[in-house]
Amino acid sequence: MYTLFARRGWGSVIVEAQLAWLRLPFSIEEVDDLFASAEARERLAAINPVAQIPTLLLPDGSVMTESAAMTLHLADVTSGAALVPAVGEAERPGFLRWLVFLVANIYPTFTYADDPRRFVTGEAAQAAFRKSVDLYLQGLWAMVDQAAASPWFLGERFSAIDIYIAAMTRWRPRRAWFAEHRPRLHAIARRADALAELAAVWRRNFPDTPVAEAAS
Repeated sequence: MYTLFARRGWGSVIVEAQLAWLRLPFSIEEVDDLFASAEARERLAAINPVAQIPTLLLPDGSVMTESAAMTLHLADVTSGAALVPAVGEAERPGFLRWLVFLVANIYPTFTYADDPRRFVTGEAAQAAFRKSVDLYLQGLWAMVDQAAASPWFLGERFSAIDIYIAAMTRWRPRRAWFAEHRPRLHAIARRADALAELAAVWRRNFPDTPVAEAAS
């Protein structure tokens, strides 16, 4: 049994969706708002020193952090290529490139801009910092959009990158912006929204955003 330390709508949804897709047994340990609760940070830090989610306890009790590492590990333990192209497959180099791009370049922009007070002093400076990071984020998404194939990011095959896209496009600047400015990614996200295998995950994490609204 896997235990996923998670908060609804946060980055843990990416790993939750993979566990569900792969039909691995798991439980969810809900975590309070890590920005607002020192107690939540201290509790999680006892397991993951950087106090970030997702944090995953493996069946043997060991701890895994970093969603990209979890993605590759889950592919290993399921001995298949359900979400990760296998070694030797033509799609694998592109998959690895863009998986790491998402977690190394795009994901940190939320770390910085979601709560600028942790990095910048003064309300005016914080607002300017967030605006600058958000503009940088939009440029990064342009690179991903240009690389996207159809109907899925890698073309005909569904992969973990499509799960990342479906989750991350629900975050700032949100789906309506993607529909207007990054149409390839928006189309991928809409297709992922409609997958029956992930419907329960999307409902649990985004209960206030019906699929029809998220796809708009």
